[in-house]
Amino acid sequence: MDKYAFPCDPLANPAAVISGPTYRFTLLGETVLRYEWAEDGVFEDRASVFAINRNFTPPEFTVNDTEKHVEVVARNFHITYDKRRFSRSGFTIGFPSKVTLWGADWHYGETAKDNLGGTARTLDEVDGRCDMGDGILSRSGFATLDDSDTMLFDGQGFIAPRKSGDRIDGYMFVYGHDYKGAMKAFYDISGRQPALPRWALGNWWSRYHPYSADEYIQLMDTFAKRRVPLSVAVVDMDWHQVKGDHIPHAGWTGYSWNKELFPDPSGFGKALHDRGLKITLNDHPHGGIHHHEDLYETMAKAIGHDTSKKAPILFNPTDPKFMDAFLSVLHRSIEKEACDFWWIDWQQGPISRIPGLDPLWLLNYFHFQDHVNQNGEGKGIIFSRYAGPGSHRYPVGFSGDSIRTWESLRFQPEFTATASNLGYGWWSHDIGGHMDGIRDDEMATRWVQYGVFSPIFRLHSSYSQWTSKEPWNFRAEHCYAMEHFMQFRHRMVPYLQTTNLLGGAEPLVRPLYWEYPARSEAYEKPNEYFFGPHLVVAPIVHPRNPATNLASANVWVPPGRHVDIFTGAIYDGDREILMYRSIETIPVLAPEGSIIPLEADLFPQNGCMNPTSLEIIIVVGKDGGFTILENPQDDADAEPSRENGDSIEYRKIKLDYKQSTGRLSVSESTKTWKFKFLSLMSIPPALKVHVAGVVTTCKIHVEDMPDTPGLVVEIPAQDSNHKVDVLITLGPEPQLSVLDRSARLKSWLLDFQIEFAVKDKILAAVEGNKSLASKIGGLMSLGLEADYTGPVVELLTGESR
Repeated sequence: MDKYAFPCDPLANPAAVISGPTYRFTLLGETVLRYEWAEDGVFEDRASVFAINRNFTPPEFTVNDTEKHVEVVARNFHITYDKRRFSRSGFTIGFPSKVTLWGADWHYGETAKDNLGGTARTLDEVDGRCDMGDGILSRSGFATLDDSDTMLFDGQGFIAPRKSGDRIDGYMFVYGHDYKGAMKAFYDISGRQPALPRWALGNWWSRYHPYSADEYIQLMDTFAKRRVPLSVAVVDMDWHQVKGDHIPHAGWTGYSWNKELFPDPSGFGKALHDRGLKITLNDHPHGGIHHHEDLYETMAKAIGHDTSKKAPILFNPTDPKFMDAFLSVLHRSIEKEACDFWWIDWQQGPISRIPGLDPLWLLNYFHFQDHVNQNGEGKGIIFSRYAGPGSHRYPVGFSGDSIRTWESLRFQPEFTATASNLGYGWWSHDIGGHMDGIRDDEMATRWVQYGVFSPIFRLHSSYSQWTSKEPWNFRAEHCYAMEHFMQFRHRMVPYLQTTNLLGGAEPLVRPLYWEYPARSEAYEKPNEYFFGPHLVVAPIVHPRNPATNLASANVWVPPGRHVDIFTGAIYDGDREILMYRSIETIPVLAPEGSIIPLEADLFPQNGCMNPTSLEIIIVVGKDGGFTILENPQDDADAEPSRENGDSIEYRKIKLDYKQSTGRLSVSESTKTWKFKFLSLMSIPPALKVHVAGVVTTCKIHVEDMPDTPGLVVEIPAQDSNHKVDVLITLGPEPQLSVLDRSARLKSWLLDFQIEFAVKDKILAAVEGNKSLASKIGGLMSLGLEADYTGPVVELLTGESR
């Protein structure tokens, strides 16, 4: 089983250890304490599913060891312990951090107050909220993680249970309000998130439906004809035999193709691959391999199973011989026909033949390691449920069968962001909901818009003939919005892939309080989050007013001026504001100094290959930078290669913007470029463009509504065989323009389903050279409901200039 082993360093530095006959404390750097108690005095040095690295440089600390007590004093904590079994009175930790006026301490067994939450194993049948448990972040400035009952790695590619007996194995994270520092410590101990294959960042199609091969391929072709790109084709359980008298169980488990639906599995796989798609097949493994399966005899021979009485090969992930054959014989045979990775649909709980060994953990670990072994570092992926702390090392997460309601949609942004408090960053939800609920085109559209700004975008629906999520099944305005956002998801892949390749230091989606831990507003907006390094997203999760056709989101704009990348609207920072949007868009804000790379093609192709042309969104006002990372193996003309992760040399394209000079520089590249300076509404007289050091004539123009407002510079295509640098000079200290709000206001008023006279009064109240206070006062004096005045107030007060 050595091939399933992975690099880890679980043995702590002896200089960081304070121990006695039945206790052991280990200082894992400045911010983490491991505390152990063992009745027999035998402690655990093997890697656990949570803690795979414990060897760190010891911090400075002092020890006062007496006959009945031991005290340990380090920079961030003060341990007092009575040398007995850990108890509330006998084991305490004091903290010097000034998170509260009265200080803080912890007594063994307590849960830190104000824990900011973790995540859950599944959202199966959840309608609205569910318990997310605890993460390692709390407003109290410390949190504990109990590792006493988790599985262990044996160091030889397999797993082992804990030793029996009375044992405690816990971790105390101490960080004050340095949440990002706490998460760095978490990743240092538990390992970082691995990079995903680039194609995983595109649009996934999934539906629980007994497709035939021809039907599925025709559907993929329909998406292509409508210029809606996809990257992953999910085939639910009906790819295998499900029904029939010859099947000796319920049919959820299966490893033989349904030849009535898929007469030529290899041909089906080739057809999808030819269309630029990767394939994942659903696997419910709990039923084992029965005698009717095509690979029954082959599997039996591999593990020495007696087939004389057609006895089933029961699923037994605690047996190394079974697990190896399960992957390298059973699954490998199917993969050669039409499967790039597996959807591991385990729903049977944490019990196995060996107490303490969770089958879901075993499946996630072995499947992921097997996929990395087959494809190379940075190309490993599975699709499975969360199994506990440490699960972030085995992406992607399947959140389960959610209910189609507004309540479920309202919870998913918070659920996804909060999961980052346990380092779990790659959730994939059933976008649009899986089951039950009602038909609501607006809700489905808002769910798609949120999904595009979630870690993994995957449409999914239940078996019902009424619930399939093809955009063209919805009313025209909703179809347009869905298709546009799905196209935008593929255009965003350069931004997403760079975040992905940065080594998993931070999840793609992060709560606001990671950046602003001292601000109460950051805790009060759980559905608003950071998306990558430069975007703040506030999904719309409430229905619109039918009279105004607008819905709203209550948004906290972080400090600093921000621009909506879809509307060009400018907002002063450090304030709360209701933002109103039609069904075409949601608030997505970029602060001054942002640089956001997009694929320039408005209608990207399937598969998410490295684009040859890029559109760069720039928000002037502050210095900014972004280095685009690409794997050359993702070029459309690259030769297939299996690379070791250490040998990959990522292509780097550095973009740097200096506000003082208004200069944007781009390092040498063969790309074709389009640059859009958001909400810059005039062509600066000093504007110059240099390509390879030579002043170059370009297409320069200003776009306004209905497009996103901004100055556009398009550089002609260069010789693709030679790299060139680009320099755009706007002139000193360029500033975002003060936008003419009247056009957007009149557009909204035109659509308001209200009396014409009222529209005239609204316009009259806010037009002219009156002061802002006078305009707001006149608007309020009309006595209208907030849904009518709110959009106008947003336009008037978005920024103070």
